[in-house]
Amino acid sequence: MLAAASRIDWPLLLQRIVNTHEIFWSALFTTVYISILSEVLGIALGIVTVMASRSRLLILRAVAWVYRLLMRGTPAIVQIFFIYYGANLLLGFNLFPAQLNIGPVALSGAVVAGIAALALNEGAYMSEIIRGGLESVDSGQLEAALAVGMTRRQAMRRIVAPQAARVITPTVGNQYNYMIKATSLLSFIGVYELFEDAEVGYSATFRPVEYFIGVAFWYLVLTTVWGLIQVQIERKLGASELASTSERRSWGRVLMEVLGGKKPAST
Repeated sequence: MLAAASRIDWPLLLQRIVNTHEIFWSALFTTVYISILSEVLGIALGIVTVMASRSRLLILRAVAWVYRLLMRGTPAIVQIFFIYYGANLLLGFNLFPAQLNIGPVALSGAVVAGIAALALNEGAYMSEIIRGGLESVDSGQLEAALAVGMTRRQAMRRIVAPQAARVITPTVGNQYNYMIKATSLLSFIGVYELFEDAEVGYSATFRPVEYFIGVAFWYLVLTTVWGLIQVQIERKLGASELASTSERRSWGRVLMEVLGGKKPAST
């Protein structure tokens, strides 16, 4: 045990943990913005997929079913490789340019492909999370809202969606925690993020312990910071839930009185 510890290059390990190198901070920033963009796009895709799966059009329901089947049934790394390498061959043109300029920001084709792959993968899981959240709301509330004159869209936006959001928020937070770590898969297509930075250092020095403990430490930092943010979000939603309990009860009384043919009491 002591002999193994003596073989660790402690100054190098400390340098990997307290890292001031510009390339490292660039890799850290890349990890953060890829995870954020991928998660946001994944949530949007999840919402669209849920809407498609609830559509009256058979073709939309079929597309949503196939999309979920493919994304949830195949490994994320396979999807990343296919989207980056295979899509160009399948389509016959370069789907992802060598560099994409968005104002002052320049993204490499590998980064764009990686964000697309992670977002597509995440969207399939988010659709199931959102579907579960919507189904957790008592269907009677939607029926009552429609009975008092709300359109289905109004009822979903004002009655169902706020309650479903409180249910799915913890799971969405856990999914983002996973997304931070999943960005490491993009190193296989040449994206220079945290894991790739460690891989390059290891390849040059053959010191795997120092470099991979260092990168594990920084992933732990990112997930811990997000965990603290998630706790605060859930606390605020919990306070909002308590504050709105009386309001929802008032809505419930109004709906029941209208359905019962009584004049709603003033609230």
